[in-house]
Amino acid sequence: MDTPLEVVWSWPEVDPASVEPTSVTVSREPCGRWYVSLAIEAPDPGQAPATGAVVGVDLGIKDFAVTSDGEKIANARRPAKRERNLTRYQRRMARKRYGSNNRAKARAKVARAHRKVAASRADFLHKTSARLVRDHDVIVIEDLNVKGMVRNRGLAKAISDCAWGEFRRQLGYKAARYGRHLIVIDRWYPSSKTCSTCGHLLTELSLSTRAWCCPSCRTLHDRDINAAKNILAAGLAVSACGGDVRHPRSPRAQSPLKQEPQPARTGIPVLQGGE
Repeated sequence: MDTPLEVVWSWPEVDPASVEPTSVTVSREPCGRWYVSLAIEAPDPGQAPATGAVVGVDLGIKDFAVTSDGEKIANARRPAKRERNLTRYQRRMARKRYGSNNRAKARAKVARAHRKVAASRADFLHKTSARLVRDHDVIVIEDLNVKGMVRNRGLAKAISDCAWGEFRRQLGYKAARYGRHLIVIDRWYPSSKTCSTCGHLLTELSLSTRAWCCPSCRTLHDRDINAAKNILAAGLAVSACGGDVRHPRSPRAQSPLKQEPQPARTGIPVLQGGE
């Protein structure tokens, strides 16, 4: 090009003319977009100011994340809307003759649709993870077995669209960068089946049960909020040298660390609105 490129600079405190990159990489995506990557030497960012807040996060499908504070972060629906366009473009490309110009144009449209879906999902994950890291000193999440969960054919696509693994990765490096503490508890900890008030453990809890009443203390729980509270308690116990989970009313909750299996207390959850 014989004219300067127009760029959007996101760091007002840094003069672009003063940046001296050690390398410049030019790449082109299948959709036709060109990217220029600059590698520069920069000091590590300073630690974010302490907030004194801690939070447990329970990841899900209907609500992407539910915090121990009671906040429910809705799952992004924008990728699903863009996927309809992707499906349409893929069908059109399948009807084109191999090697034709029309197929090349259709392939470019499919690539652009893929880019929009990926960009929409990445935007949601970055904004959500950045807000959690910015507002909390300690963040506790579960060690989810995503590879095992996607074997469920009925939920495989929905689980993959949530991108829980990428979300955990973003939380990890952002927490390390800004001096936050990310705690990952054992995946086998029964956070949903344990009463966050008295520690009563249900024998079983179906996935369709979204609210249940504790048979011991009669506390009505929202399934996801209760799980987030238990995740937070387990994470704080792990950070305190692996001690048992301590609840405000009872010390009967189990340890978040791996332990010998113990018989669960007998109890059938009472659904919301039931006796």
